[in-house]
Amino acid sequence: MTTVLLIIHLFVTLALIGMVLIQRSEGGGLGIGSSQGMGAFMGGRGTANLLTRTTAILGALFFGLSLALALLNRGTVGGETRSLLDTPPASSAPVVPVAPAAPKGPAVPTN
Repeated sequence: MTTVLLIIHLFVTLALIGMVLIQRSEGGGLGIGSSQGMGAFMGGRGTANLLTRTTAILGALFFGLSLALALLNRGTVGGETRSLLDTPPASSAPVVPVAPAAPKGPAVPTN
């Protein structure tokens, strides 16, 4: 199941990249450099044509497939299922504290 979804995800990704690359640039990026300024950025001029609708559908498919793959593969490490909330396994050897070392240097005589 995961392999099939991963292959579909790959094809959707390639199609999405292709759709974005064949779209015509609106020029200037976000309306910068045009006579209309930022007013045209959110204007009604950008009606959805075939390319933008296809891009939106492919983007939604990409998002949905990404979530599905993440949910299917969550917590799998080497074939075993683990959760991040599980407690880590106890170590086999107990930890032994190390005694502090004696101070180095010449001994200071006390009177």
